[in-house]
Amino acid sequence: MANNDNTQDNATNTRLCFDNAVVLVTGGGKGVGLGISLRFLEAGATVYICGRSAPESLPSASTKDGSNVAQFINADVRDLDQTQAMFDQIKTESGRLDVLVNNAGGAPPAEAATASPRFSASIINLNLLAPINLAQMANAIMQNQACGGSIINIASVSVIRPSPGTAAYGAAKAGMVNFSSSVAVEWAPKVRVNAVIAGLVRTEQAELHYGDEAGIEAVGRTIPLGRMAQPQDIGDACLFLASSLASYVSGSTVTVHGGGEAPAFLSASNANNE
Repeated sequence: MANNDNTQDNATNTRLCFDNAVVLVTGGGKGVGLGISLRFLEAGATVYICGRSAPESLPSASTKDGSNVAQFINADVRDLDQTQAMFDQIKTESGRLDVLVNNAGGAPPAEAATASPRFSASIINLNLLAPINLAQMANAIMQNQACGGSIINIASVSVIRPSPGTAAYGAAKAGMVNFSSSVAVEWAPKVRVNAVIAGLVRTEQAELHYGDEAGIEAVGRTIPLGRMAQPQDIGDACLFLASSLASYVSGSTVTVHGGGEAPAFLSASNANNE
């Protein structure tokens, strides 16, 4: 029995090995993107990250062959010329692209009643139009590869619950989920496309959203699994979706939110009070 278990473990580990894979993680130098980058680096992938400015230190991970360090490309994902140049560089240097993780995005808080049209357009551009363009460029490369490729679009829990203060952001991320399922049909069978709905994640900027340590822990207690996600938790989902373990998974949305948020009526109700 022990030998059988070990065989299964080894087979699983092999299928999560990315030694020969080339991966691009947009916004992969910080926050959720950093957690995703680290997971692919640990699995042996050649990882490219991009952003408008280089991180203080490049993501790196120890592997059986030594240290694996991400390569940074300076590119604004909203700029078509810069993003096309980025894909051209990856193709020239590595000869292929196996995985695109569309992670870059975000939005400052703004009331929907007073947000300017220009502000709303900028949020939609960053969180919906830019990743659509990136996916199209990645698909053009992957369709010409024998084994195709995998595109993973990072969405938000804002897709499945109200997003007060970030309405345009929630709408854009909802659009990404629909886009993922649509192009999964168009681009099959060569390219698999999936979305990840990320819940509340504890990043290096968590205090800006949730307050001090006590506030972060209090928010974590509202989640069924008792904590906020770590960036690597989102990375684990991406690693699975990009692997051969998910070879029959496309057009799907994987929700990684620790069980979600308990309905407000449960804490407000006094039906079970004695």
